[in-house]
Amino acid sequence: MTKPQTAQGGKQRLPSGGRIDRSQALTFTLDGSPYQGFAGDTLASTLLAHNVHLVGRSFKYHRPRGILSSGVEEPNALFTLGDGGTREPNIAATTTELEQGLRARTQNAWPSVSLDFMAINSLLSPVFVAGFYYKTFMGPTRKAWMFYEHFIRKAAGLGASVADFDIHRYDYHNDFVDVLVIGSGAAGLAAALQAARAGADVMLVEQDFELGGALLNCPASSAQAQWLAHMLQEIKATGRVRLLTRSTAFGIYDGNTVGVIERSAPGVADPAHGLPRQRMRTVRANAIVMACGAIERPLVFGGNDKPAVSSWPAALSNVLWYLAAMTNRRSCSAAR
Repeated sequence: MTKPQTAQGGKQRLPSGGRIDRSQALTFTLDGSPYQGFAGDTLASTLLAHNVHLVGRSFKYHRPRGILSSGVEEPNALFTLGDGGTREPNIAATTTELEQGLRARTQNAWPSVSLDFMAINSLLSPVFVAGFYYKTFMGPTRKAWMFYEHFIRKAAGLGASVADFDIHRYDYHNDFVDVLVIGSGAAGLAAALQAARAGADVMLVEQDFELGGALLNCPASSAQAQWLAHMLQEIKATGRVRLLTRSTAFGIYDGNTVGVIERSAPGVADPAHGLPRQRMRTVRANAIVMACGAIERPLVFGGNDKPAVSSWPAALSNVLWYLAAMTNRRSCSAAR
């Protein structure tokens, strides 16, 4: 693991810009080592700022894995968060809001992700072909599986399950709305505002801790960011839109029924005062607007699964844009 750096939130941190509050420093630990980030960071962005790229190992061959994406589709940067009964395995770093005192641990590696003895499986990959265990572990006797099972279960899976008692509280709630909008990007905000102005009771669900969707990728001084601020102001002024952040719509069922898991903000959950850690919402809506956006599908190439290799289409599009701009510049120069 890279040596911890707590000064100024990481050596790779830009001095300005982004959607973080540099005046509010937050400390957390990864595998017991201290790190520092800022309010508005995710666990993934903080690790990248500290130049931490090796975050896990692959399921079967234990090949090194780095952060690949920036959302819920992240397949590699999965961590175990918390301690005791609140410990949760297989949580994506790209969707984990940084909070003070967060404790994160890497998974599927022993003794560590930087030195994983199970990586020997990669050298034995010609032997470990797909389905090899269905033949290999069936003999030599009929009871041989009872011997193999213990070792296979130890090697299987990623994070460890939790058996400790959870002291937190969990709640459920039934909601009835005219229009349910899932996603708070440009399309979702426009749909929510239009429905509210028409007199409908609207609920807007966003899985991130900040509204805006893809608009959050734009600089804070851009026209898109100004449009976002204006839309949020207009939506709140209607008084007919319930905004749910940190909420994931996980399924749609008969009768326009949608299941939503709402997570509390960092530091809010308090079992002594009945404040739940999570709330299960059963939302029944007359109409549902799916404004979830799209997930970029990375192209597969040799070594695309190694640490520090990010989404290939984004990098390719940037290169093509640069080449097109340079070509247009030369053409303009020749015309002059």
